[in-house]
Amino acid sequence: MAPLNLNIASSAARCATTISVQFQVERRTIRSFAAEVHSVRLPSLEDVRRAGEVVYQDLAPTPQICWPLLSNRIGAEVWVKHENMLPVGAFKIRGGLFYMHELANSDDTPPGVITATRGNHGQSIAFAAAKHGIKAVIVVPRGNCAAKNHAMRSLGAELIEHGEDFDTASEHARELACSAGLRPIASFDPCLVAGVATYALEFFEAVQALDTMYVPIGMGSGICGVIAMREALGLATEVVGVVAREANTYPLSMAAGHPVTTNSADTIADGLAIRKANPQALAIITRHAARIVEVSETEIRSAIRCYQGDCSQIAEGAAAAALAALMQERSEMAGKRVGLVLSGSNIGRELFMDVLA
Repeated sequence: MAPLNLNIASSAARCATTISVQFQVERRTIRSFAAEVHSVRLPSLEDVRRAGEVVYQDLAPTPQICWPLLSNRIGAEVWVKHENMLPVGAFKIRGGLFYMHELANSDDTPPGVITATRGNHGQSIAFAAAKHGIKAVIVVPRGNCAAKNHAMRSLGAELIEHGEDFDTASEHARELACSAGLRPIASFDPCLVAGVATYALEFFEAVQALDTMYVPIGMGSGICGVIAMREALGLATEVVGVVAREANTYPLSMAAGHPVTTNSADTIADGLAIRKANPQALAIITRHAARIVEVSETEIRSAIRCYQGDCSQIAEGAAAAALAALMQERSEMAGKRVGLVLSGSNIGRELFMDVLA
């Protein structure tokens, strides 16, 4: 199979629902599914190291810490990857920096970009676009977290509120891309995956022989980056995806063999609040993840409190979901070396205080 193409300028499809860089896909039938899934080539170690050369111009590697109180609570050696310590408070900035670098250095730089978000992806694009002097338009659903909206505006983005959830906002962003002549940026893209995979490479190189890693799933860039680096390094670590029970499109889609749209995604974990799985991410997760764990809103709240109490860390709902899944499976993980991705800390003050009350 040909190398992964990370050249932003390679496509002429300006108004496609996915942006110019595409994974190469081959179709194959999985007997256990009622429908076909796609086998998608992952970013290579070389791809991710090249992304790192860009990312580390602006960011330092984040720490991974084995917190004693948290390990005692679980009965395992628990390592936390602190993506909450990045400038926009979440791992997404890595992908945004690499994507915008590739776009800015292409022969086809647009007048602006547009994307949809619940917050962290939008902040990453706003941050990186401003660095390169490119206009960023961000579409969020009505009622989105006020603190995240403020952050995106402060980073220079034009904010548009539309629809009741991420999926509706995303559809509106695609429509505006065509009418306004902006480059649409999907929340799942090979440049984004290669960028965020730098945290997985850091984690695997710093902590040897992880038995299991729990990774929250929104649109899927984070877990696919982890899977890519596990495969590239030839490790035996099992990768476990985590979703909110109220936003469970990924486990439903895995069972169906194709993306399934749910009726709602009503969860305090903004980063997990999607109604339809991305087909490329779904293919990777289906093929390479050990399983997907669904966690309740009560479990997410409990995990937020644990991070604050055991580690003195603020975790947003999506980040806490990974810990919630580990707490759910603590008996199976007893005595093992386990990794958690604390993917972000962007939780509204009112919600955070309500969780702690």
